[in-house]
Amino acid sequence: MTVYDTAELLPATPVLRDHCRALAMLEAILCPDARFRHYTFDTRWSATEELASMSNGAGDEFSIVFSPAGAYVRGFDHESPMSPYVDEAPWPGVVDEVPEVFRRYVEEPAFSDGVGFPSVTACLWRTTGDDTWRTGTIDFPDHGDPDGSAYLFEHLTDRSVETYQGFAEDMHEVPVDPDAVGHVLALRPLTDEVVTALNPKLTLADLAEDLAATGYPRHSR
Repeated sequence: MTVYDTAELLPATPVLRDHCRALAMLEAILCPDARFRHYTFDTRWSATEELASMSNGAGDEFSIVFSPAGAYVRGFDHESPMSPYVDEAPWPGVVDEVPEVFRRYVEEPAFSDGVGFPSVTACLWRTTGDDTWRTGTIDFPDHGDPDGSAYLFEHLTDRSVETYQGFAEDMHEVPVDPDAVGHVLALRPLTDEVVTALNPKLTLADLAEDLAATGYPRHSR
């Protein structure tokens, strides 16, 4: 699997944004300590931009900037043969064709780990005028998951309750209620019952800051 496959499987930008918000809220409930969360979402990344992030704590990560221009996706797999750390530059084609409206994200300091070049092995984008996700033209190395896409974007391309439940039970080492997961993935307003079904140590009131950060809906839409 490569970023080409990911481009075929990602949903439209508004659906992806909502799914990222739901993943961040699930993580906030299951992992109250923000330092150890896999997924986060920041509606206040800038005055006009929101940021969805993933970090596994072992060097693999993604960032998605949602802006008035569309969405820009950057993924980094630290074990990828396409790692920019090999030649201190992104693999040819990965970011070469990123349109001007998203070019500043390629050089964004938060996405470069302070090394002077982008930390990226996979990149996609979709402007408001696009009807599909775009990628660069890439000659991939012979490898089962050359750019890390299969792992990095697993919960974006497979948005099922079962996939997230399995991941969460393994990651957090607790039973995870599938009905509660489905409730959050559907972006239904949280209730104390849903929260405690996922984490008996929390109440809805404990999540006020996370609700504000993710923009998770408080009322039915």
